Amino acid sequence: MQVFKFGGASVKDADSIRNVAHIITKCKTGELLVVVSALGKTTNALTEVTQHFVDQTGQAFDLLEKVKTAHQQILTELFGVSHHPIFDDIANCFVEIEWILEEEPQDSYDYLHDQIVSTGEIVSSKILAAYCAHTGLPIKWIDARDYIFTDNTYREAEVDWQKTEDKIRRELPVLLDEQIIITQGFIGSTSENFTTTLGREGSDYSAAIFAACLQADDVTIWKDVPGVLNADPKWFNPTELIPELSYTDAIELTYYGATVIHPKTIKPLQNKKITLNVRSFVHPEEPGTLIRTTNNGLLIPSFIFKVNQVFVSIQPRDFSFIVEDNLSHIFNLFHRHRIKINMMHNSAISFCVSIDDTGANVEALLEELEKRYKVSVEKGLELITIRYFNQETIDRVLVNKKIIRELKDSYTCQLLVKDQ
Repeated sequence: MQVFKFGGASVKDADSIRNVAHIITKCKTGELLVVVSALGKTTNALTEVTQHFVDQTGQAFDLLEKVKTAHQQILTELFGVSHHPIFDDIANCFVEIEWILEEEPQDSYDYLHDQIVSTGEIVSSKILAAYCAHTGLPIKWIDARDYIFTDNTYREAEVDWQKTEDKIRRELPVLLDEQIIITQGFIGSTSENFTTTLGREGSDYSAAIFAACLQADDVTIWKDVPGVLNADPKWFNPTELIPELSYTDAIELTYYGATVIHPKTIKPLQNKKITLNVRSFVHPEEPGTLIRTTNNGLLIPSFIFKVNQVFVSIQPRDFSFIVEDNLSHIFNLFHRHRIKINMMHNSAISFCVSIDDTGANVEALLEELEKRYKVSVEKGLELITIRYFNQETIDRVLVNKKIIRELKDSYTCQLLVKDQ
């Protein structure tokens, strides 16, 4: 049994959707469940709709209309101007957003975000399912919200694994016997049937959830790159393909910020010993990268670059030390403001971190920290992480850079730097 996951770039337009249908036809080797993200940049566009609705700028409907028009154009290219039922189906999905926009915002931003943005995955999966059925494939569309159950932490929902696994195991194997299932990534539902999302890029995680619950043989994530590379081509050249990774190395790379795989994806697959393939939807004939149980070490140094970093140094205002009580309070503040720590170092009198400059929530965090601590801040930095480093790799990334903070262990070196 296989699980395929297709991201937004793989279904960005009509030709891309045709290509996905071709890959499903050619690469399916048995029972198959397909997880799909929103088309192209739809998630960003619907996030913008949500923000303008909450801010009551008067532009939310116009922005939504652009999203609807883009989807309408893809439908026309795929199905012509006929009276295919998918046209009404997609229109009805967007009507549900319009109902929200017609009222003044009463609920929290996070709740409204999940109700609006999740529509992107619903419509993309419906379009892909309709096109695949149009080509003659036996297709069953399902709503992921009927199978992935979560708590009420909107935008970063935690999965209720027991309830989710029970439902998936009870219902989906029978459906998979005769049909290809197409469903959505990124979304789930609460016990009150409100929609939640699993965090940005959470479609990879959705694929892992379905695979783990179904005890799939393997999961394939189809990307616009040949597989897992040792660096992001946007920041580093030349890059090398890593043909095989252990689960541990893959988890480490995602933990430090490698974006090719969602950080939550690996662990459910490791627990069930399910192989993860990362392959190219541009060149589906190429083997890509295998992530599985292996004793082979990662021989190629890997580089992870994170820009727009903020270096925060925290010290007690009194004569105390940075001890357990202070650390507990500090970590709680970071959690409350939903800020991930990318690098940290503590001594007796200070605690230093590097974090993404995400705007308002960082400023709110700093304001709270300053009530109790002496805080110094430096912005506009870059965090470079090298997995399996040596001095040559360090020298290579430090050209015209000044080190602000450096951390090393046996396998990993982190360098917080700024331009000289």
